[in-house]
Amino acid sequence: MRPVVRFLTDSLIEQIISEARTLLFRMGLEIHNDGILAMLSDHGARVDAENARVFINDDIIDKALEAAPSSFKLFGVTGEQTHDFAGHNVHFTPGSAAINILDARTEQIRKPTTADYVRYAKLVSRLDHLASQSTAMIPADVHERISDSYRLFLSLMYCHKPVVTGAFTIDAFNIMRDLQLAVRGSEQALKAKPLCVFSCCPTAPLKWSDVTSQNLVDCARYSIPVEYISMPLAGFVAPVTLVGTLIQHTAETLSGVVMSQLTNPGTPVLYGGSPAIFDVRYETTPMGAVETQMIDCAYNEIGKFLGVPTQAYIGLSDTKNLDAQGGLESAMGITLAALAGINNISGPGMIDFESCLSLEKLVLDNEICGMALRMTRGIEPREDFPSLPHFEELLRDGHLLISKHSRKYLRDEHYFPGPILDRANRARWKEEGSHPLAERASNEVERLLATYEPSPLPDDVKAELTRLMEAEAHRYRMETLPHSSL
Repeated sequence: MRPVVRFLTDSLIEQIISEARTLLFRMGLEIHNDGILAMLSDHGARVDAENARVFINDDIIDKALEAAPSSFKLFGVTGEQTHDFAGHNVHFTPGSAAINILDARTEQIRKPTTADYVRYAKLVSRLDHLASQSTAMIPADVHERISDSYRLFLSLMYCHKPVVTGAFTIDAFNIMRDLQLAVRGSEQALKAKPLCVFSCCPTAPLKWSDVTSQNLVDCARYSIPVEYISMPLAGFVAPVTLVGTLIQHTAETLSGVVMSQLTNPGTPVLYGGSPAIFDVRYETTPMGAVETQMIDCAYNEIGKFLGVPTQAYIGLSDTKNLDAQGGLESAMGITLAALAGINNISGPGMIDFESCLSLEKLVLDNEICGMALRMTRGIEPREDFPSLPHFEELLRDGHLLISKHSRKYLRDEHYFPGPILDRANRARWKEEGSHPLAERASNEVERLLATYEPSPLPDDVKAELTRLMEAEAHRYRMETLPHSSL
């Protein structure tokens, strides 16, 4: 039996959805994009063009939900399936768009470079429990106008896994689309085997900017999957109560579903988000707070109730170093997310309020993800009945270390983490050097990077990716790209 955790009853979910529908119809929301306002008007929404406000009725919402797929799949760069966003299937990906990296050598936070990003992409290719990569950090050594496309370019060049990404400008979408088309070969092939998921973020409360709404409909036109990242902050730009925050999150996310499905019915989507509570003591948005994690798991239940696969930024920590707080907050979030059946879990490797990536924490979180995946398989009998023969063998031999039953099921039943987690007794631990966690994590990063194998993407495709990216860089007067010197 698969273990499952729930925070909401069906009746409470129905009340939350009803309140969100009322908000969209009575209060409406801002959309600062004339083309999208016109599209919504054409489909029956009431539009106040002067105030960029749209009022969405139940018929439009129902039509959109009916068109939204209940699941979809993702595929790696060479076309192998990696994800199935159905039911309670869970998949893990690193957090996204960090502006800093934790330097293990100096133990200081600094701006990341292309070299850091390449190390990250290579590392993710070696972490078995992360099904996808993300455009996890923003290299500071390229022009800011190409930072979105450059991150996707590096991911496709150095790692074989699909990518969770996003664009901070409208112009960036075109080159990012072309990079995907270069890998797949055609629009039809990209639609058949999606390679990326784009994060599209409304602004709390109840607002879509020109950039994010345009990215949303641009993705829909090419059937590129999107995840809606609603970010209400409980007690600041959302009601202080968890239910009130869920109502706002539901309204903002439903508005995204409407825009996607009216643009292109059947566009694959993830009902996602990155909400948080607001800690009034420090004026911060703690991603590791238990209430933040509860909101994530609860809106996942709402998404599943509506028949849409789900996503959440959860499993992150607000710590500033690789320490016990990081392990506590990430393990709790990853465990709850897995039990809740969130289909795409974003967050491993991230610290400092979603602003910093740590490669060392990424390898630690990969082990937490492995444990969580084992947990979701639950407990089931494996030739355990009748049990008498096993216990007769145990009494006869004094152990079951090499019994046929043990050898057959050991790897299935027991999860064995890598060397970053210490399971040796104290004497052996001392004999092997008494290495603390941070040192073990750093050693594991280097060990995995030393065994990196280049992406199996064909050389001609890599050459086309490079041509596209260099042309984009030349638009902003960059003669060379930093990755060429690595």
